[in-house]
Amino acid sequence: MSSTELPFVPPANVLPKVGTVRVAEGERLRSVELPGVTLTVRSRPPAREGLPPALYVHGLGGSSQNWSALMALLDDFVDSEALDLPGFGDSPPPDDGDYSVTGHARAVIRYLDASGRGPVHLFGNSLGGAVATRVAAVRPDLVRTLTLVSPALPEIRVQRAAVPTGLLAVPGVALLFTRLTRQWTAEQRVRGVMALCYGDPGRVTPEGFSNAVQEMERRLRLPYFWDAMARSARGIVNAYTLGGQQGLWRQAERVLAPTLLVYGGRDQLVGFRMAQKAARAFRDSRLMTLPDAGHVAMMEYPETVAMAFRELLQDAGELGAQRARRAGRADSGGDAVDGEGTDESMGG
Repeated sequence: MSSTELPFVPPANVLPKVGTVRVAEGERLRSVELPGVTLTVRSRPPAREGLPPALYVHGLGGSSQNWSALMALLDDFVDSEALDLPGFGDSPPPDDGDYSVTGHARAVIRYLDASGRGPVHLFGNSLGGAVATRVAAVRPDLVRTLTLVSPALPEIRVQRAAVPTGLLAVPGVALLFTRLTRQWTAEQRVRGVMALCYGDPGRVTPEGFSNAVQEMERRLRLPYFWDAMARSARGIVNAYTLGGQQGLWRQAERVLAPTLLVYGGRDQLVGFRMAQKAARAFRDSRLMTLPDAGHVAMMEYPETVAMAFRELLQDAGELGAQRARRAGRADSGGDAVDGEGTDESMGG
């Protein structure tokens, strides 16, 4: 290992526990141990049993908390779970240190295989969008529909504001950046992230900003924070250079699931011009563009994204199937036991 690289992070079982992760009202957190990786899963109980499962995958530097607002709006349509990818949120680093897009996709697939929840309505934002695309391409049996918010798919002309993130992939840059920004407060870091990711940072409530600062303070105490960021950024850059069947655009063409694409007109990290290319690449796609949104439309405009997803369900025939199942349970008296079903029945 080069002396300019970040140091090796010890296995998860010897890492210190740093702070408490915020859990919104109605949410639950649990830790799931899988071969080579331990994942934190955020869940929100559905409004009733029997709803189809959904899984949400966050972007670079994000966590499962990025999906809380959207999950709350969809609890009458899907049974929601959101992952903290390895090394992010409250999930420790993967045992093998693999932060590539393929490594993250492997973690998602392992979770879905182990939980038996598939096929799911799969959501992904940014890095999570690239991960979700790969999962849907290589394991179509695990995906009912695919919803991608500003997916990190390869661009020839990368957004200027995205260059610093890409530079994190260069060996030694992350370590240099930590030294140069050592005096930055958590508040300064959060304001910088929000200015980069939101079309209008003014949409963030004071409570939301306070929660983000607390989470930033917690993450900065994690010994592997910058390592996970740098290696995942490198994973995105490497994925952009892959050709052939492993190329993300080629894999997008292989996705069979009905796909909703959401792009923001003020996105500084993923080019708005990529929206039409993505709409052509995914064979069964619907495109929603939000002129005032930035990189995290599901956080800025959760109601609009939720409405578009419900329309996707309608187009895919999912809402009709749900109504038929409810009607069947009502005819048999099944509604009397709503809320008392097993985990298997809630898995859809």
